[in-house]
Amino acid sequence: MKRANITIRLMLMVMLMVTTSNLHAQKTIRVNAVKANDYGVVYTLPKSSFEITLLVKKTTFQRGDFYTYAQPYLGISDPITENRTIYTLEDLSIVNKGIADKDQSYMIEFKDKSFEPYLTLREDGVIVAVNSEGELQDYNETILPKSETPDLNPRRYFSQETLIAGSTAKQAELVARQILDLRRSRTDILTGEAESMPPDGTAYKVVMDQIDLQEKVLTGLFTGTTAVEYLSVNYSVIPDAEDIDRRVVARFSERLGPVDADNLAGEPIYFSLTNKTPSVELILNERELKKLEDKLSSGLVYNVPGKATLVVEFRNRKLLENEVDVVQFGTKEVLAKRMFGNMKQPISVLFYPELGAIKQIIQ
Repeated sequence: MKRANITIRLMLMVMLMVTTSNLHAQKTIRVNAVKANDYGVVYTLPKSSFEITLLVKKTTFQRGDFYTYAQPYLGISDPITENRTIYTLEDLSIVNKGIADKDQSYMIEFKDKSFEPYLTLREDGVIVAVNSEGELQDYNETILPKSETPDLNPRRYFSQETLIAGSTAKQAELVARQILDLRRSRTDILTGEAESMPPDGTAYKVVMDQIDLQEKVLTGLFTGTTAVEYLSVNYSVIPDAEDIDRRVVARFSERLGPVDADNLAGEPIYFSLTNKTPSVELILNERELKKLEDKLSSGLVYNVPGKATLVVEFRNRKLLENEVDVVQFGTKEVLAKRMFGNMKQPISVLFYPELGAIKQIIQ
């Protein structure tokens, strides 16, 4: 294995030998080690990148045209009296979507007589498997709750008399009378006293649903309406080898929703990452250093992630606290080159692509 300082010519040959698993939605690529590339395949190890997803609820309050008449005409004491929008933070989740570390690219060289060696890579070059298809981690998309929006335009249910009324007060009076008539009609049908009863169950449901809808829409002119919608916003944190102590990754405002970390209109969301991996200091002489370099240049390099505690805080409360794997807090190891020289029983190696750590070795 050599550090991946390869020529443009070799890169072009590698690209020609790449086969995609899906032409329309590429997820992995297979790169064969063949004579054209001197039986060498370039791969990249990932580094940890934490993607924070905020689930936000947006509630919009809209006052009705007749809100000042809600109490005298319908006895409604708490109508919406001003238009406003409120954002609330409903949930927060974090996943480690390891990204390619371009400073950690390597080449593994197979023997020219080894049995059809190949690597499976992510599209960004991160190693997924050796001599196997492997699999990528399946990240679940954020499924937003169903939005709740106001119903139809209430004016479509206005009577001719209401439409030509000369003042808002008169319109409110007529609409309130219409709402009371709808309520009486519902009661008459429920008690069986209506002059014209629905002929069957289907007709009954249609009539009652229409009464309920009209009453709700028209009442909204007095009470006001509330619309609810949900949105998700993502932020990324890529740590280095040092701890992170309460870094402001975003801010949140009830009036504006999620805003950038430097926007003081919102309250801060803090991200902390504390290394829990014991520190081991290696003091190597020149000979030992040379031996280590030789080891890293003759095999398959992989990550051994470190452990860390991840904490997210908002408004003096911990929203999340987890133990996580962090590549930047770990070390690197090597599988010896000779492991891949058996033509009759080729070894397969499966990785955790988001970590670059070995998941399984199969022979």
